[in-house]
Amino acid sequence: MASTFLFAPAPLLAKESHEILFDQALKASQEGNYSFALAKWTHVLEAFPNDALAWSNQGNVKFALGDFEGAIADQSQSIEILPNEVDSHLNRGIAEAALKLWDAAENDYHWTLEHDPDNPYALYNLGNVKVAQGEWAEAKVLFGQASLVNSGFMLARSSSALTSYQLGKFDTAESELRSIIRKYPMFADARAALSALLWRKGFFGEAESHWAAASGLDNRYRDSNWLLNVRRWPPLPTQDLLAFLDLESP
Repeated sequence: MASTFLFAPAPLLAKESHEILFDQALKASQEGNYSFALAKWTHVLEAFPNDALAWSNQGNVKFALGDFEGAIADQSQSIEILPNEVDSHLNRGIAEAALKLWDAAENDYHWTLEHDPDNPYALYNLGNVKVAQGEWAEAKVLFGQASLVNSGFMLARSSSALTSYQLGKFDTAESELRSIIRKYPMFADARAALSALLWRKGFFGEAESHWAAASGLDNRYRDSNWLLNVRRWPPLPTQDLLAFLDLESP
């Protein structure tokens, strides 16, 4: 008697195929193999065009590749299919902020916080919008809220200290930065900020010591464009750090 091959029903096959394709694309994304991941997400969406999470994940990959407009389009497609998906609104806001579309980004962050009030990333990114708009006190509050929700969110804590710095509250900023460094000595952002602040206060030797550690951990802090437009430091600590580095250079 000939063997009988068993085939899964068509809907089950489709489900299994979907899961396999999705997992392959997600794995490539998580590993940072973005070009390969983008091809995989395109494959997923060709087969399953109503997969809102695939659209959002593809948007994240496009963002990582520097295609911010494409990221916005994909997150918008995800939202059209699944309007109440918080991550898609948050991710679209991040892409909008990368293009300096501050009002659009702010709207998406506010929407996210209306549906998830304790979302630390929405609080933090809304704080960055306020930094870009020069609204330092509001930024300070938002960064503080983000770090209260997630005490390990070091960028939020460092950003809070930097807004204190911008507001001229130098002793508060120094205390906040030293507190971060005591707990996270390998965190470059706080060390670079403290280098700038110590230089402003006239403690050049200690500033050099912290800068040696910061630059060894991350050399992007020499780049004013990166500081202002990617990391989004306020202008005063940025200016102080660059002035310190000019004096330090041989």
